[in-house]
Amino acid sequence: MKTEHGYGYSKTLDEPYETAVARTVEELKKEGFGVLTEIDVKETLKKKLDVNFRKYRILGACNPPLAHQALTEETELGLFLPCNVIVYENDQGKTVVTAINPIVALSRIENPKLEPIAKEVSTRLQKVIAAL
Repeated sequence: MKTEHGYGYSKTLDEPYETAVARTVEELKKEGFGVLTEIDVKETLKKKLDVNFRKYRILGACNPPLAHQALTEETELGLFLPCNVIVYENDQGKTVVTAINPIVALSRIENPKLEPIAKEVSTRLQKVIAAL
């Protein structure tokens, strides 16, 4: 697993895009995340702009107990939720899965009570990526 650009955990897979999306959702479930939103970027850009784009999906993942803890500590934290996980097909035809690094995402919020929650979410998202 590698960290892409410092703000996400990423893995390149040798499997079809559709399979990777399904596996990612399953691995998220194992770590207590549900997928609240799913955006098919390719389809949306074709529909709205009539442009062709690579296979690209944004999964909005949420772990309810951890989200509740975080929102209890910082009401405005909802601006950072859900945790985004992207799955896309790169230029070499391989599938890439990247999950946000919540420690980096929340580093701008000056609330030390969020740090252990961000670390827990980070650990769980890293496990998801590692399991793929």
